[in-house]
Amino acid sequence: MDRRRFRITTLAIALAGALAVWLVSTNLFPYHSLNHDEGVYLQQAAMLLEGNLHLKPPVEGVFRPWFFVESADGLFPKYAPVPAAMFALGELLGGYRLALPAIAAGILTGVVGVVSEVFDRRSGLLAAVFVLGSPLFLMDTAVFLPYAPTTLLNLGFAYAYLRADRIGDRRWAAGAGAAVGLAFFARPYTAVLFAAPFVVHALWTLARDWQSVLPRQTTTATLGLGGVALTLGYNALVTGSPLTFPYEAFAPLDGLGFGHREILNHAVEYTPALAFEANWNVLAAFVDRWIVGGILGAGLALAGLAVAVRREWSPRVAVLAGLGVSIPVGNLYFWGNYNLLGDLGTAGDGLIAALGPYYHFDLLVPVAAFGAVGALAALDAIRDAVATRLDRRAALATVAAVALASTLVLGGITANQAAPPVERNDVVTDSYERAYAPFEPEPPAEAAVLMPTPYGPWLNHPFQALRNDPGYEGRAVYAMDDRPFAIADAFPDRELYRFGYRGVWDPLGGSPEASRLQRVHERSGESVTLNASVGLPERVRSATVSVETDAGTAHYVASEIDDALQFRLAIGDETVRTGGPLEPASGDPPAIDGREDVDVTVFADDGVGGFEYRLSVPVEIGDGNVRALTPRTEYCFDAQACGGAATYVPSDSPADIFVRTELRGTTGIQEESDR
Repeated sequence: MDRRRFRITTLAIALAGALAVWLVSTNLFPYHSLNHDEGVYLQQAAMLLEGNLHLKPPVEGVFRPWFFVESADGLFPKYAPVPAAMFALGELLGGYRLALPAIAAGILTGVVGVVSEVFDRRSGLLAAVFVLGSPLFLMDTAVFLPYAPTTLLNLGFAYAYLRADRIGDRRWAAGAGAAVGLAFFARPYTAVLFAAPFVVHALWTLARDWQSVLPRQTTTATLGLGGVALTLGYNALVTGSPLTFPYEAFAPLDGLGFGHREILNHAVEYTPALAFEANWNVLAAFVDRWIVGGILGAGLALAGLAVAVRREWSPRVAVLAGLGVSIPVGNLYFWGNYNLLGDLGTAGDGLIAALGPYYHFDLLVPVAAFGAVGALAALDAIRDAVATRLDRRAALATVAAVALASTLVLGGITANQAAPPVERNDVVTDSYERAYAPFEPEPPAEAAVLMPTPYGPWLNHPFQALRNDPGYEGRAVYAMDDRPFAIADAFPDRELYRFGYRGVWDPLGGSPEASRLQRVHERSGESVTLNASVGLPERVRSATVSVETDAGTAHYVASEIDDALQFRLAIGDETVRTGGPLEPASGDPPAIDGREDVDVTVFADDGVGGFEYRLSVPVEIGDGNVRALTPRTEYCFDAQACGGAATYVPSDSPADIFVRTELRGTTGIQEESDR
């Protein structure tokens, strides 16, 4: 193949990959994936664009994003900044998502270059097609995770190294060192596993002819070590020690090695036996579902390796084959592959079922390379066989038919194996679409939004799409709903909202069912009155009301049952008193002091178990003044569902199920409204 056709074909494959990844990213992952690390990298990218390595929240304790570390200088992410910087380049061009097709095109171009250097141009082009058709490539390059960006850097290193080895040019050697140094800065262990076969090759070349090779290899090593120095310098800047990586600062036992591994509340004794079991499962999934042709594609790669060994074995071929050893063997030492699987005893569990074995992303390179060699060897054998029996036109037609049939078989197997992950992610995206509906097409202007925390005290876990600008000056500011008065005080010029959803947070199970962005008002004075009205369907026989503070609980029985129960709470600086058709059943009006929630529960007995309404009013009392905010409201068709998973969503509730509130203070009246 001449140079011009080769370049045009390479460009066509790269553009096809860029388009495919763009379509997957925008259609399958518009609100990001199940892996909440995406939000970490995008938050970090925004910080880098503003020249910040730390976040400095205006209120302590309610602005910590997922996987950020607290320090004296502010909050910093547990990840190195290189992948985030690559995503930030997309934002400079018009949007973070533009970085993804560019990375995809770069990877495919790199595969063409590396495989062409080791074998020939035909093999390089076909290997890139095999990578493009791999579900692991299409899925993981379409999300904001570090695996594809690091592979791009690794391929840049491999191509520059091999080219320098072939032509002896120190400029290419310098490019190889710079690329591997950046790869180390991005993901140190991943870079080491990829570089290991090349290091062996470099030592072999030095042993053969050190005088001519030494200048070139020294150039590569020096710039590569420069990347190591840059990594250690960054560590020192953010963690205070060059040998303490940010991920260690977040969780000291979340690192390489066997023994006790732990991050947050998740821990395991990671033994060699467990490592082997977990990685065997990961590799089985890689072969079965995440490469072109599944098991057939893996068999093609093994056949290609056999062909390479028999026909054209060389140290350069050995380097490429060595990746098939260093990557899987090295991953035994990393417990992340165990975490990727979820429950080892449950098929299709864990993040691997949605995003694949992404710690083995680099393994696509040797598999595709030898798969291309095997496929071309088979086609050449068929061509030679038919050429002796048929005329030229018939022989070409036969070879074309075999190639087309093989493509259809491989494509069919790949599509069939990729269908479950695609369907899984599609269900997640549908759930996300319902959850984020109140923020479409954009959040309200000048808003401060109080966020639920289903996974603990974190932002962007799981709500990755709702992120703060590093300066907390964006259209909306997002904070945990733990200190609402502090948020109101910190942002007096913003309107306060509360985000909630109905159903447990289980996107794979089709939940949340609906969501709501509730306008939150503040009222204050010597006392604040909450007037409430809740719907009671005809089937309701009786209703009881309980009012609870930190000091105790009072119970009341509704003396009148109609289609609604209307009552009021008078919140003073000493007690919470009720009014309306409520008769005391037990307990005195509860006392209130300081900052707490006043929780009101209305239980409606319908003879078959009943249901509940819950209203939770944030209250702050001090110096004779009462401050109160619009209550959180829940409708619980099952009393056990209350407590955060049963947000009352007016648009998703029957007509006879409703909650209406009015908050009165000396500053005015608030009537509940919705977005």
